[in-house]
Amino acid sequence: MTRSTPRTVLHRAAGSFAAAGLLAAASLAGAAAPAQAADTPVFTLGGPAETALHPYPENGRPKSSTVEISLNNPSEDEENGGFGGDFTLTFDLSGVAGVADVKFDGEANPDCKVTGTKAVCEDWGIWPGLQGAADLVVTAADGSESGDTGTITVTGQADGATFTPFTTRLTVGGPDLVMERLPFRTELTPGEKQQAPITFANRGTRDADGVLLTLRYSRGLDIPQRYSNCEYTVDDPDQPDFGSTTALCSVEGAFEAGATYTLATPLTLEATERAYYDTFLYRIQENSAAQRASQRAGALFERGTGGVLKAVPVTKGAAARSTDLNPYDNQQDADFRTENTADFVAYGDQVAGPEGATVKADIGFRNEGPAWIGHIRSGEDVATVDFTVPQGASVIAKPDRCRAVTADGKYREDQTSPAPRYVCNTSMTVRDGSGLDLPFELRVDKAMVGASGAVTVRNTWLQNPKLPFDPKPANNTAYLVLNGEGGSESGGTTGGDDGGSGEPSTPPTAAPDPEKSPSGDSGSSASTTSGGTAGTTGGSGGGLASTGSIALIGSGTAAAALAAGLVLFTAARRRAARHA
Repeated sequence: MTRSTPRTVLHRAAGSFAAAGLLAAASLAGAAAPAQAADTPVFTLGGPAETALHPYPENGRPKSSTVEISLNNPSEDEENGGFGGDFTLTFDLSGVAGVADVKFDGEANPDCKVTGTKAVCEDWGIWPGLQGAADLVVTAADGSESGDTGTITVTGQADGATFTPFTTRLTVGGPDLVMERLPFRTELTPGEKQQAPITFANRGTRDADGVLLTLRYSRGLDIPQRYSNCEYTVDDPDQPDFGSTTALCSVEGAFEAGATYTLATPLTLEATERAYYDTFLYRIQENSAAQRASQRAGALFERGTGGVLKAVPVTKGAAARSTDLNPYDNQQDADFRTENTADFVAYGDQVAGPEGATVKADIGFRNEGPAWIGHIRSGEDVATVDFTVPQGASVIAKPDRCRAVTADGKYREDQTSPAPRYVCNTSMTVRDGSGLDLPFELRVDKAMVGASGAVTVRNTWLQNPKLPFDPKPANNTAYLVLNGEGGSESGGTTGGDDGGSGEPSTPPTAAPDPEKSPSGDSGSSASTTSGGTAGTTGGSGGGLASTGSIALIGSGTAAAALAAGLVLFTAARRRAARHA
């Protein structure tokens, strides 16, 4: 979240980030803004719908809570969508008189002042996206009682802009649900199971009317029970996420203040055959329609068909719904490491075309399992596909995720003209049965028989290319062969057509010295690459240099044959071999 204060105006990129703590608050602020003139921006104020206050103590100072007020500029134009004028936020505190005392965090809000039942903040500049506007420090008022409640309304004003107001509620007392950490075994083997007796306490001042238990576990874990009072969803397999399953379980009952509860029957947590690095999150909150909708986040859930998940008291500690006094202790998580492997298998292609032709090649790798690989905590890319361009060819179009490097795999500033080598990083996850498919387009600059380039899947670090989870490094390299020998009666191709098929996984014979005949010469008619130059973490380059026969086409007969088009494998054969 961007803090909107004069002190930070010169040091922030407009709309560059948003704090996770207020992302949910943005939805509560009201997504729809009133109609506006084209030249009059409308900004939306927001924050938590309700905040619980610790009761005023008999002795000592009252414990404070923070109400973070947000301000959303809906413009998607980060360069020109900002508002560069003065604005004022006004807080009507009359609704919480006798309920709460309100002040501002002086360091974060230097231009905010409270006068009686009114507070005013003055600031300048509203950048695109969600940003922090003010932090209210609130405590229960002396003489207030548990259950007392009131509201604060925030409005905004600026010349040339409109603000959607926001109202938040403060309530004295409430439940305080605390999730206890379970002593899991974290070093596992595939198929290993252990019990998860989820246990939580209500350490607040009021009962909780029903609880919402949220379970989220990554692809290598499973909880085989599917309860009828739980609803389940699995991450979209086409998204670069952890393939996680999320369960939302609505557990009925009055969960008394001072009592501790556990599940009537412990859950079973299993490390499946595809487990490697995995995580399990378990969270407890008071149940409500708004809470369930927030947790669903628009995903489609399917209700379970098994028994009813129940929680029973472990220890006893009167039921009205309120707000959690401390929402930061409602959640626990555990990381697991399962002794397992994943076989990353590179695949190449075989293409052909006469001098000057454009050919298309599909290269990449597949994860043959059994494990999925995900860098859950670090978010780093799992692997890199390292592609050396066959001699006599230039890359004229590449996937956006690939970036050009030098022949020895080092950084290359020029990302426009053809390069001798390309590296293409995966995302932070590679699921079992998935991989990375990379379509390239190459121009044939010189007609050579059997020129080839290595396609290697490796670690993202050039200095340490070994994949630590892969027990079969021999199949980490395949080859893209250009104008290979052999053929059929299908005829050849001309410029712009798909240059054939095939999946060479072993190098051709008669490999040349790559230092004497470097691959990827840009030639005199270099063309720009297509797409961006994405590619992120880790070192670049690595893998094998270009290998294969480099016999130049010397005879008129051979040249004519190339002009007519060389014979290619069929596309069906390549696809069948790749997915076998």
